Amino acid sequence: MLPAEICRSPVSVYLHPLGEPTDGFIKELVLDVLSSEATKRDAKFYLSRFTSERPATGRLKPQGTRKADVGVNLGNLYLPARAIDQSPVFVQGLDKKTFVDRTSEPLHIALVKIRDPQSITDCTLRQVALTLVQLNRLGMTSVVVVDCDIYEDGMTFDIRQLATQQADRVAAAIEIHDRHGARRLDTVLESAGTDEEFLSAVQVRSDTRVTNRNLLLNLLRKGEIPVVAPVSFTLRNQTLVLLPADEATLALTREFAGLKPQLNPDLDPDAVAETVKSMQKEVSLDKIILLDPLGGIPASSKADRSHVFINLEQEYDSIQSDLSSSVSNGEGAHELRGEKGSLSATKDATSHSFAEMKIHSRNLALFRDSLALLPPSSSGLLASPTMAAHSTQRLETSPVLEVGTRRQRNPLIHNLLTDKPVFSPSLPPRRTQQLPVSGRDIDVRASRGIDVLPSTMIKRGMPVTMIPDPQIRPWVPPSPINPSIQFVDPRIDFVRLFHLIEDSFGRKLNVPHYLSRIKDRIAGIIVAGEYEGCAVVTWESPAHDPWRMVPYLDKLAVLKRSQGAGGIADVIFTAMVRTCLPGGLCWRSRKSNPANKWYFERAKGFRNLPDSDWAIFWTREDVEDKDGDWPLRDYESVCRKVEPSWKHG
Repeated sequence: MLPAEICRSPVSVYLHPLGEPTDGFIKELVLDVLSSEATKRDAKFYLSRFTSERPATGRLKPQGTRKADVGVNLGNLYLPARAIDQSPVFVQGLDKKTFVDRTSEPLHIALVKIRDPQSITDCTLRQVALTLVQLNRLGMTSVVVVDCDIYEDGMTFDIRQLATQQADRVAAAIEIHDRHGARRLDTVLESAGTDEEFLSAVQVRSDTRVTNRNLLLNLLRKGEIPVVAPVSFTLRNQTLVLLPADEATLALTREFAGLKPQLNPDLDPDAVAETVKSMQKEVSLDKIILLDPLGGIPASSKADRSHVFINLEQEYDSIQSDLSSSVSNGEGAHELRGEKGSLSATKDATSHSFAEMKIHSRNLALFRDSLALLPPSSSGLLASPTMAAHSTQRLETSPVLEVGTRRQRNPLIHNLLTDKPVFSPSLPPRRTQQLPVSGRDIDVRASRGIDVLPSTMIKRGMPVTMIPDPQIRPWVPPSPINPSIQFVDPRIDFVRLFHLIEDSFGRKLNVPHYLSRIKDRIAGIIVAGEYEGCAVVTWESPAHDPWRMVPYLDKLAVLKRSQGAGGIADVIFTAMVRTCLPGGLCWRSRKSNPANKWYFERAKGFRNLPDSDWAIFWTREDVEDKDGDWPLRDYESVCRKVEPSWKHG
């Protein structure tokens, strides 16, 4: 549940003055915030990014009257202690209508592309608009791009007119929930009209650019949501033409990132650098959000259904390869069919699969190109409109916790508050599977049983190095023809590795003892990024059978400054259990370790070791159902046998 820090924070004093929200709006926002299940660490992260310290220039005002000034009114769900609530605080301004100058603060922006809006029902679109307004009130303003996704030959109607109509429709839906509303823009993009080829894989150069930055920023500062129709004015022909929405999205990304596609070579480089730096201080593009009727990126494993989290640095090429191979194999025509949009007229199942996979591939490429232009802290989110409309829905049952009337999390709200996917990517698939969205009150299309893939979070991420590479040399017990990794292996910087372990655990290693214990026993080492996280796996022998080798997670470490950020532990754990050792491994943890909840959620089983301070975990299936119970006996013996290698004192 969300910590009280967020619920008591006067966030909206410094956000857009949206006016007095209705009781229904407040109720929905309260429930969405509480259902996000953010941790205290998540709350601190959110508050550090989306609130600002202000010098106190007003006179003292009792905190009890602050509720009227706060746009996000959380009612009585979180009441602070009366002594604290009645203590005087400094506030910026005394009148709730007082103008607050935010021009000196960076605007936190989410760039939202809605694909195939013409297939979204009015009811669903209104709920999507409500979610965008809620994001606005929580500190992140949206810029919306509509993508009608119709580029077929022989069309008899004006596609540009359709894009304009859908932009007006989205803007009208937003205005239902927000008196400042939205404004359609179809005059902010300009292109040279050339067929220039780009040499760089990162789409920095393009002949499409934003022509009126000030108009966009002024609307955002006033609380209005710009809805951009992908229409561009061409300099060559002096006409308005329809652009691919992905190109419009990249042009807006470049603009908000402060990257101009064309710079005058005669300008002073220092002046140009200062201008770019100033532009980047105005805006922080934190999220790229795609709302696509197909939902998230499908996974090759049918158990996973879709990718919950994608580390582009590690997984982009392999996922694109999976998407291509699934088309060539003719798979997934039914499973990958989401809330059908403009592709619904296609009758052939293989054509369905091919067209859908092409869209998934294009979505993934857009995330790669856009996030490459942004800081590593920026992230992407891909969800279906029905999922983004989960502001007012309750599911009758939830297979995740097997309880009734559990509120479905809104992935957009959850991602803003936690910067994490709805489910951890390292959880076993059986714990993350969801029922198909019924959508009885939202979308009649979903109620016909069409499957909607869960949302996918995407980050530029970091490289993950697995030593040895399991694709080349599987992680198997050492033998004369397959020796263990040695300390002189040039692929491993053991000095940085040991520093990482000590920093993570807050203790000093007894290095000679540790090296002696793991000598000729290293199964493999996983390193995330520049030694920001690691896993060390060893082969251990149970006392009752010294010839048997059991894979044992000896160390799982993340630098303190990176703990809880970027999902480093999830990335390492997923690589370890799904790629390196899919047959399972075991590990131990002190019974008092706060990380045990994290371990418990990812393990296939656990047990407290009698007469010890240890709990043991494993990822192998059916450990306790084996004849003779030998896997569990092995795990217990190994976890009792391993000697700690920490310095005393």
